[in-house]
Amino acid sequence: MRRRLAREVALKTLFAVDLGKVKPERVLDDLLAEADLPPRDAQFARELVVGTLAHLDEADRIIARQAVGWTIDRMATIDRNILRMALFEILHRDDIPDSVAVNEAVELAKRYGDADSGKFVNGILGEIVRARASIEQ
Repeated sequence: MRRRLAREVALKTLFAVDLGKVKPERVLDDLLAEADLPPRDAQFARELVVGTLAHLDEADRIIARQAVGWTIDRMATIDRNILRMALFEILHRDDIPDSVAVNEAVELAKRYGDADSGKFVNGILGEIVRARASIEQ
């Protein structure tokens, strides 16, 4: 459960950065202080934020290829950032199974997005994971 809370902190940070063009370190520090996460989980949240931001262009290209009829800018800000963070986990975190990254992203979308966010996020990430699996075989 604490990793889920760490993901929530990371998502809120990414959302604030995307929406308000604020410095991620400041937002993240404030949110971590509120969440009172153990050091290991706080570090996980930091890694998600730093990694997601470092691979933003890559994530946006991949999302844009899968989101037929949608541009990155037209997506809801929360959905866009959930997808970006999940893609970072899928592509760059070998310690997190793809199924866990997708499930956690869908749960975040259900909690923070609109009524269709969970389906939207699941559909895009599912296609990405399936495409990746066929390439790796």
